[in-house]
Amino acid sequence: MVILGIDPGFDRMGCAVLEKSRAGEKLIYSVCLMSDKKAPHAERLFSIGREIEKIIKKHKPDILAIEKLFFTKNQKTAMMVSEARGMVLFLAAAKKLEIKEYTPLEIKIALTGYGKAEKRQVQEMVKAVLKMPVIPKSDDEVDAIACALTCSAQCRL
Repeated sequence: MVILGIDPGFDRMGCAVLEKSRAGEKLIYSVCLMSDKKAPHAERLFSIGREIEKIIKKHKPDILAIEKLFFTKNQKTAMMVSEARGMVLFLAAAKKLEIKEYTPLEIKIALTGYGKAEKRQVQEMVKAVLKMPVIPKSDDEVDAIACALTCSAQCRL
């Protein structure tokens, strides 16, 4: 089973492709997609969407695991991220991917056993579970991997 994990955003979007087998999980690919800050919002969504399409075409995931949004402060940013998230959901549905959505709380519990875990704890668990030599530099990339791992833990082969 191949899982595409997404940490949604329009400025930076974390993406991870995880392969789950009876032997465990293997990270196939991960990246932090970044859009041009000077470009209009629609162009930023388009550029990120094109990259997501390429990832789907190349890795042929079975499932999209995407983080649900949780915002308490900036409503303008929340709306723009929601639009990016909607674009990814559209692409996944168009490719007939199964879609799983997880809150940040669910992801933290799945990885650390504690819903209020610090970002560093999640990073260390991602590194440990996948036996990575180093933690990826981008928080968005790590969050996408964590989302994919959450899906893997809940999905049966």
